[in-house]
Amino acid sequence: MARIVGALVVLVVLLVAVLYWIGAGGPGNRWEEGVPVAKPLASTTLDARGDAIAGAAAEIGVPRAKQILFGDLHVHTTFSPDAFAMALPMAGGDGARPVSDACDYARYCASVDFWSINDHAVGISPWKWEQTVEGMRQCDAAAGGTDDVTAFLGWEWTQMGTTPENHYGHKNVVLRGLRDDEVPDRPIAATSPQALADGRPGRVVSGLLGLVQPRQEIFDLLEFNDDLSGIVDCPLDVPVREQAPGCRDSVVTPAELFTRLDDWGFDSIVIPHGTAWGMYTPLGSSWNKQLEGAMHDPARQTLIEVFSGHGNSEEYRDWQEIVFNEDGSVGCAEPTADYLPSCWRAGEIILERCALEGIDADECEKRAAAARQNYVEAGVPGHLTVSGSTPEDWLDSGQCLDCFQPSFNYRPKSSVQYIMAIRDFEDPENPRRFDFGFMASSDNHSARPGTGYKEYGRLDMTEARLGVIGGAIDVGNSVPTEKLAESVPYDPAAFAGQFFATREAERAGSFFMTGGLIAVHAEGRGRGPIWDAMQRKEVYGTSGPRILLWFDLINPPGSRGGAVAMGGEAALSTAPIFQVRAAGSFEQKPGCPAESEAALTPERLARVCGGECYNPSDVRRPISRIEVVRVRPQQFEGEPVAPLIEDPWQVFECEADPAGCAVTFTDGTFQRDGRDTLYYARAIEAPSPAVGQDPLGCSRDENGRCTVLDACKDRPDDDDCLAPAEERAWSSPIFIAYTKPATEAEAVVELGAR
Repeated sequence: MARIVGALVVLVVLLVAVLYWIGAGGPGNRWEEGVPVAKPLASTTLDARGDAIAGAAAEIGVPRAKQILFGDLHVHTTFSPDAFAMALPMAGGDGARPVSDACDYARYCASVDFWSINDHAVGISPWKWEQTVEGMRQCDAAAGGTDDVTAFLGWEWTQMGTTPENHYGHKNVVLRGLRDDEVPDRPIAATSPQALADGRPGRVVSGLLGLVQPRQEIFDLLEFNDDLSGIVDCPLDVPVREQAPGCRDSVVTPAELFTRLDDWGFDSIVIPHGTAWGMYTPLGSSWNKQLEGAMHDPARQTLIEVFSGHGNSEEYRDWQEIVFNEDGSVGCAEPTADYLPSCWRAGEIILERCALEGIDADECEKRAAAARQNYVEAGVPGHLTVSGSTPEDWLDSGQCLDCFQPSFNYRPKSSVQYIMAIRDFEDPENPRRFDFGFMASSDNHSARPGTGYKEYGRLDMTEARLGVIGGAIDVGNSVPTEKLAESVPYDPAAFAGQFFATREAERAGSFFMTGGLIAVHAEGRGRGPIWDAMQRKEVYGTSGPRILLWFDLINPPGSRGGAVAMGGEAALSTAPIFQVRAAGSFEQKPGCPAESEAALTPERLARVCGGECYNPSDVRRPISRIEVVRVRPQQFEGEPVAPLIEDPWQVFECEADPAGCAVTFTDGTFQRDGRDTLYYARAIEAPSPAVGQDPLGCSRDENGRCTVLDACKDRPDDDDCLAPAEERAWSSPIFIAYTKPATEAEAVVELGAR
C-alpha cells in the first residue's frame, strides 16, 4: 500500500511538474524581432517622390515649399498582447509579425518616409524591450545613410479607467534618438484599473490548457504570457536611473508619466490617441481634468491623433451618452433625432423581450427603467447587463451617425474639437488650454505602418479580427447566453480576466478602417528635420491617402511677405487672413513597383505586403472642397462649449482641377468679437471606395430608425465592406490670440502696414 501511495505521489509530482513546464511556455516559441532586408530605396526613387511634391506645390502657387514627408507614428507588432492574440491561427491570424516585418512593410509596401514602434508597454518584458530596441536599430541601419525610411523608437502608455474620474486614456511615447544615451532602459507602462495583461492564471492552471489543447499556438501563447509573469514593479520613489534591472516601470496618471520622462531626460513626444473611442473610454468621459495641475505637459504632449484605423475622434456633438445628476448619481440620457444611447437601447431590448413573454405593460416599463440604470452603472461593460444580447440587438446605439468614419461608441467630450475648446481657469489671469498639432496614424496591430495607401484587405489591413480574439486571450467565458426578460446588475467578479468580453469587442469589429498618416513639412529628410517639424507642430493628418496640404496665416504682425504655417500662433488686433492650398493624392496602380518586387522574394512580398504596395500613377484625385473649422476657446469657467465649435465655419467648393485647390479667406468678425480663436482646414477628396465606411449597413424605416444590420463583421472574409468615402486631410490649427489695439489710429496704421 505504501508503495502504491508513494507511486501516486511521484506521479502527481511529475504531473504538476509537467503542467508547470507547459504553463511556463516550455514547449512554446518566442516570437523574435527578426531581421529586415538591408537594402535602402534607390536615390532616384526618393528624388522622384520629392520632385512630385515640389511640382505640385509650384503648380498650386506655394512659395519656398518645404518637403512633405509621410509617416505612421502608431504601429504595433506581435509584442503587444492584443496583436499577439490576433496573430494566432485560432483567431484567424498567420503567426508572428515582428519588428523586421514592420520595417520591410514601411519601406517596400507602404513607402512611408518614417514610422515609430508603439507596442503596449504593459506587455513589454525586459527581453521584449531589448528585442524592440535592437530591431529598430537594424531598421534604421538598413537605410544605409540614405534616410529613405526613418525609424523612431517608442511605446504606448495604455491607461484605461473604470470611471470618467480615473480614466486618462492611451498615449504614444515617441523618442527622438536610438543611441544608448538616448534610450531608456525600460518603457513606462500604465497602472490601470483593468489592463490588457490582466487575469492570467498560475502556471499549473495554464498548463492544463496546454495539456487539453496541445497545439503549438497554445504553447506560444503560454510562453508569451509567462514572459510577463514575475516581473517586479519598479518603486516610484526611486529615480529611474537607479532602478534595479528588469523591473516594470508603471505609473497611474499622465503627471507621473511626464515626471518619469523628465527623469530620463531624453527628447520625447507624447501623443494622445483614440480619445473618443468608446471601447475602453468610460461613458461621459471628459478631457477637462487633463488640464488640471501637471496632467498636461505642453512641452512633451504637443500632438494629438485625430484619426486612425480605430476611427475618427475629431468631431464634437452636443448629445450625451450618460447623465450626471446633481447628487452625483448617473442616469440614462434620452435619445435624440441623431443619437440613440446604448443605455436607452438596453431598455428597449428588455421591453421587446418582456412583451414577447406577455408580461404586464407596467411591469415591463419598470424592467426597462431598471435595464437603463443597470447599463449606466456598469459603464463600458453595460452590454453584459442584458443577458444573451448580440451585437445585432444593439442596432446603431452609441454611435455618431453623422461623423466621418467615427470611433466606436463615440465619446464627444473626449473629441479633439472639445479638447481644443476647453480651458482651465484655476488661474483666471492665465487660463490653461491645449495647443495640440493634429496628426493621424494607423494604430495597426500587424506590423504594417501606413496601411491606408490602398483600400483592400479588411481582415489584414485593419483590426477587424479584434471581434474574434476574446476566445484566444480571455480566461474562461462566463458571458450569459440566456435571453432573460429583465436585466441584471453587472458583477465585475463574474468576468475577471475577460478583458475583451467586457469591451464589446465583437461589435467593435465592424468599426475599423485602414488607418491614417501623419505628414510633416520638413526642411529635409531624416531624423533631425522630421523631429524639428513635429516640434514646430508643422504637421497634418490624413485618413490614409497622401493628400498635400498647406495652411498659412498670411498677415502676421509686422510681416513683410512672411507667413505663419499650420501649428503656429500669432497675436492680432485685426482680422486674420488665411490661405489654404491642397492637391489630391495619386490614384493607385495595382500590384507593387519593380523596386519592391526586386527587394523581397515573392513569398515575402505576398505575406508582408499582401501582394499590394503603394504604387502611384501620375493622376491625382480631385479635391472637391475645402472646409474651415473655427473654435473659440472658453472665456470663463462653465461657458457652454457647443456654440464655440463651428464645424464647418466656412466651405469652399473646388473645381475638378488636377492641380488642386487654393482659397484665401478672412474672419470678418474677429475684431468685433475680440476673443482668442483657432482655425484649421480640412481638404476633402472626391468620393472613393473605402473599407468600413458604412460599418453597420443599417436598413432604416420611414423615420430613419435603424431596424436591420448588415454589419462589416458579418461579411464574408473576402468582402472588404467598401462604401464611398470622402477621404480627407486635417491641418494643424493656427491659434490667433486677440490683442486690443492701443488706439483706433494705431489699429488703422497697423492694418495699412499689412
